[in-house]
Amino acid sequence: MKQGISVGQSAVVHVEVTPDMYAQFEGKVIHQAYSTVSMVYHMEWAARQLILPYLEDDEEGIGGGVEVKHMGPACNGQSIEIHAVILSLTHKSVISSVDVKRGKELIGTGKVIQFILPKNVIAKKLENAKM
Repeated sequence: MKQGISVGQSAVVHVEVTPDMYAQFEGKVIHQAYSTVSMVYHMEWAARQLILPYLEDDEEGIGGGVEVKHMGPACNGQSIEIHAVILSLTHKSVISSVDVKRGKELIGTGKVIQFILPKNVIAKKLENAKM
């Protein structure tokens, strides 16, 4: 990773809830509200914003884990803010805390773990997974 990344750095993603983000299984909408699946996606996206400027050309981030607590709803057209902050760093991992808010209300919280690996290592892991 490039120099400059540090504990405490933050990134924010703003999203407006749309029907494709609703809680659903097999195409059937269960609740017309922001799904946990969408929350996890946005938490990972916000955490990824933290590493993107620091990846070397031969590196990529890969998910290592997500811990999430979905605490409240958001409905169609409502704005949500996803705020990620780096909690800890090693030479090959970044752990971030992530909060999701609808207005001032905290509707989700958790952690995202990302591993930073050489692209060729990731490619080899994917190739081995096909066997």
